[in-house]
Amino acid sequence: MTSPVVRLTAVRDTPLRVDEVLAAVTHPAAGGTSVFVGTVRDHDAGRGVTALSYSAHPQAAERMREIAERLAADDPHVLAIAALHRVGDLLVGDTAIAVAIATAHRAEAFAACRELVERIKHGVPIWKHQTYTDGDRGWVDCDH
Repeated sequence: MTSPVVRLTAVRDTPLRVDEVLAAVTHPAAGGTSVFVGTVRDHDAGRGVTALSYSAHPQAAERMREIAERLAADDPHVLAIAALHRVGDLLVGDTAIAVAIATAHRAEAFAACRELVERIKHGVPIWKHQTYTDGDRGWVDCDH
């Protein structure tokens, strides 16, 4: 079996393309590829949301790559990984995160993709500042 490969990780201030993460994890041994796309939704914790802004620590991209490499080392099923996160001002419907993972089988692809998203959410220093429909603004999920 081919060793796991982290093929693409980045924190960008430009729109993310799902086809880019999907293409990055193409692998001849892959029987399952799981993709997760996180988008800005119009509500959070019972409040309407109109927009948000993501800010990142200067080492956020490096941390994302470390997290992806750690997952590849921890999970022998992973063949290829790609992960992108957006920063800057986003509107409802915009893509905030796009990740893809290839494995030999679908169950492992689903599990590894979910694990990668959770590790990024909790381990990469990216912060979300939301604008609510009532005009109020606030920081959300600032646990790192």
